Amino acid sequence: MAAVTTFRTAVRLTGRPVLLWSLLGRLPNAMGPIGSLLLVSHNSGSVWRGSIVSGTLAVSQALAGPPVGRLADRRGQRVVGLVAAAVNALAILALVLASEQGLPLPWQLAPAALIGLSVPLIGPLSRSRWIQLAGGNRESGAAAISLDGIMDEISFTVGPALVGLLATLADPAAGMLLGAALVGVCGTLFALHPTAPTGSRDRRKRSAGGLRSAPFALLLAGMALLGVCFGSVQVGVTAITADLGRPGAAGLLYGLIGLTSSFAGVATAALPARYGLALRLRAGTLLLLVAALPLPWTTDLTGLALGVGFLGVAVAPQMITMFGLTERTVPAERLGEAMAALVSSITLAQSVGTVLAGRLADGYGPRAPFLLTCAAAALAALLALAGATETRFRRREHRPATRPATAAAR
Repeated sequence: MAAVTTFRTAVRLTGRPVLLWSLLGRLPNAMGPIGSLLLVSHNSGSVWRGSIVSGTLAVSQALAGPPVGRLADRRGQRVVGLVAAAVNALAILALVLASEQGLPLPWQLAPAALIGLSVPLIGPLSRSRWIQLAGGNRESGAAAISLDGIMDEISFTVGPALVGLLATLADPAAGMLLGAALVGVCGTLFALHPTAPTGSRDRRKRSAGGLRSAPFALLLAGMALLGVCFGSVQVGVTAITADLGRPGAAGLLYGLIGLTSSFAGVATAALPARYGLALRLRAGTLLLLVAALPLPWTTDLTGLALGVGFLGVAVAPQMITMFGLTERTVPAERLGEAMAALVSSITLAQSVGTVLAGRLADGYGPRAPFLLTCAAAALAALLALAGATETRFRRREHRPATRPATAAAR
């Protein structure tokens, strides 16, 4: 019941329509990497080409995140969101056309890079918007962050599943075309909604509130280590299922992380306020380590399913907590940029984790990638235990960058 009350508080803050646009509009973010991989691999007959295109999209997206977030903080989410949604939809269509026509690889890399550079960042900007709409109300802000964290988990579980289903039933291009439609329509509606912050153009005010602080660096490092866990687990699950002769089970098992993580996110929303965010971060990293330790010793699909399902329980609580701590750590007028930087951190680190885990799998066997998972989880736990204290993350008082939400706005 506590979780239901929490989510009702979040819905009252934001309004139902913008929550729907936020959820549907962030799906293409999760669909792009796997969708481009399937599309280009299918049309070219080369997994390597598909990997290069997909990697270009992912890296471009990670690099562009903070600058786009900074621009949205300064110019407002409406203008930046409208331009990004339009450019992103057109770039997706350009990649589909280039791939279907069999154009040379550079002509496919260019639109892939543009897709990454123009992602509307609906997830990070949603969190920034909800916190600013809360107007300093801790209960409302925490409720919105919890709900948004669950929406992220849903998008990163449903998005790849939709792409895979459409590739199986129709054509690999269908998933990308659906992504273009979702970002074009829902991204535009999200940007146009009256709750969109107008931005802060006061350069002096912004220069006084930089992001170069020890608490925020700790959060960036924590997100990066979580990304290494994601990448290594993905490779480990793929390698073990292939070794067991069940490669088709990899996607379902990896999706199990998103499922258990979503349930854990609901449970996190029901936690009493006396369990502070710093305490939750320390507990979450320890839970991640405990969940990771058995993975290198799994020998069958049942054990692997139990292991990755347990691991997922630690994911959403950590992410929700780190987003909540970011709101305490950075100035309100730079919140969108900070949220985007966290997402970029986890995205780049996941790519690094995937590469390193792949080398481990090739050199030391299918269970070796989970050793990297354990190492990243251990480092995250040590970092949180040493640095995540209530004193370090004491709430800073910021003037809201935008007005609180009103019934008229919704």
